[in-house]
Amino acid sequence: MLITRHAEAVAVLADPRYVPPPVRQDGAQGTLAWLRARVSRFSTGETHAGRRRELVELLDQVDPGALRAEAETMTRRRGGDWRGVPTAVLGAALGVEDTRAVPAAAAGYLSGEESPRADAAVAELLERTGLPTITLLLQAHAATEGLVENTLERARPGDDIDALLHETLRGNPPLKATRRLDQLTGDEVTIDLVTVNRDGDVFAEPERFDPTRGRTPHLTFGHGVRPCPAPAHALALAAGVLEGLLT
Repeated sequence: MLITRHAEAVAVLADPRYVPPPVRQDGAQGTLAWLRARVSRFSTGETHAGRRRELVELLDQVDPGALRAEAETMTRRRGGDWRGVPTAVLGAALGVEDTRAVPAAAAGYLSGEESPRADAAVAELLERTGLPTITLLLQAHAATEGLVENTLERARPGDDIDALLHETLRGNPPLKATRRLDQLTGDEVTIDLVTVNRDGDVFAEPERFDPTRGRTPHLTFGHGVRPCPAPAHALALAAGVLEGLLT
């Protein structure tokens, strides 16, 4: 079933009977499949709650303002070559100085597409840090870079960067859809985040890109049972990069 209305998406995301589609549990230790079976994103119930709590506790030690400042500084220092900056800044804040393996591991993190390269990257990261930190790096990598890239399509020097980011999250989210499995019926539900975030019953002139509309109830960071654990940190990293590029 495809969900394209905001109210229906909110109802699904708030209902604990809807869970992520299962991932395989028999991956060899240290591989991408092994990692996906042990992270909060693909787990349910108390297991999910406990794993998510570990992420939140880690993030509580990281100041979003400091991430923003360092992302701006690093972007300037690299002469505007911003790719990899959000991951490098977050990694350093979490005690991981070398994040070069993150992109290869993150490539199959959401899709489950396995490869020797991804497995090697996961193994390398496990030598550097623990699973909760790796989880944060993998979840932040593509999403934050996608947010920066999408925002740059509309950005101009002098723009209100925070307003641009929030409207981009609504109108052009880096993750276009999210899936859930109905535990009662076994049916899979796909929430079309692009369409849901442009529901005319919730957003005035939904197709118009309007940074002045302020904070909106977009669902890009999730809702209900499984919201994103790090919206403030993701926004800070993206904002810092944009400030380094545009100001």
